[in-house]
Amino acid sequence: MQLGVFIPIGNNGWLISTTSPQYKPSFELNKIVVQKAEAFGFDFALSMIKLHGFGGPSQFWDYNLESFTLMAGLASVTTRIQLFATCAVLTVPPPFAARMAVTIDSISGGRFGVNIISGWQRREYAQMGIWPGSEHYRRRYDYCSEYVTVMRELWETGRSDFKGDFFQMDDCRCLPMPATRIPIISAGQSDAGTRYAARYADYNFCSSGGINTPTMVAGSVARLVAASKEVGGKCGALVSTMVIADETDEAAMAKWEHYKAGTDFEALAWREAQSSDDPSRDPLAGPNKRRTLGTEKLPTQGGVLVGSYASIARMLDELSTVTGVQGAMLTFDDFVIGMEQFGTRIQPLMRCRNELKAAAE
Repeated sequence: MQLGVFIPIGNNGWLISTTSPQYKPSFELNKIVVQKAEAFGFDFALSMIKLHGFGGPSQFWDYNLESFTLMAGLASVTTRIQLFATCAVLTVPPPFAARMAVTIDSISGGRFGVNIISGWQRREYAQMGIWPGSEHYRRRYDYCSEYVTVMRELWETGRSDFKGDFFQMDDCRCLPMPATRIPIISAGQSDAGTRYAARYADYNFCSSGGINTPTMVAGSVARLVAASKEVGGKCGALVSTMVIADETDEAAMAKWEHYKAGTDFEALAWREAQSSDDPSRDPLAGPNKRRTLGTEKLPTQGGVLVGSYASIARMLDELSTVTGVQGAMLTFDDFVIGMEQFGTRIQPLMRCRNELKAAAE
């Protein structure tokens, strides 16, 4: 199973709490995290893009760096690990995003990929006057399909004359072309998003939720596997989950309970209000996913694994047995400490990583 780290490009990482570790994002912090990930043999690092936070007492995600420029900097201080930046498609035309990707691919020596997001939080774009209106929710994956098509044409041939509903290219050029294929990641959860990912993405993040329920993702992964088979694609499932670890299960759970005690319900309410703009009734679409998984009142953005180092290793091994899962992308309560714990105490206990290492040797 591949391992990645969802780096802390926004303040306080992925815990929406006033009692969790409080910190601002910086290049230095992310450099430490990614260099640790590379040293511990992680396969990739990914940064999100967030343009408007959730507010509340924790000021959750009110402080954020920009994804492409951050990954360009990290490309220059790493040598092996794959790096993914996130592209908010409503903010930049696809030819420009394609050229930025080629540039960072050159800096990294062929280690760059792009995470495509369709845009679910209206306020991110309305603040800049570029929100296209509620119709975007219905057609956002059509928009992304055209967007990726233009990028792929430019990367593969250096030019595009694509004509669609959203983009019209007129002998558009992008040279040089990348030396290697630039992979695409998606995070579609709904039926429409899953079908889009199966056709256009190399990897897709599938829904995880709950506490210490690593196989809860199986249904979402199965849907992706079926959609990929239907279109003849090879989109692999990635699962994002938080790791809260300590010497014992009891010590780790005590930390989790402490973080829950400081849950920023004001920030959560703001997030849910933004999500409710989407009229979709799909149980795994943005406004419904957390209610479907029963996590809407937890101070996180997804599933959480809480336990001793041995327990975390066991649960990740369990996750690796879910058919279709190709990797896990990890977040931590404290990223610097968490990466060190994972690399020295958890990963050596993981069968799914040790067997891969043995095979490579």
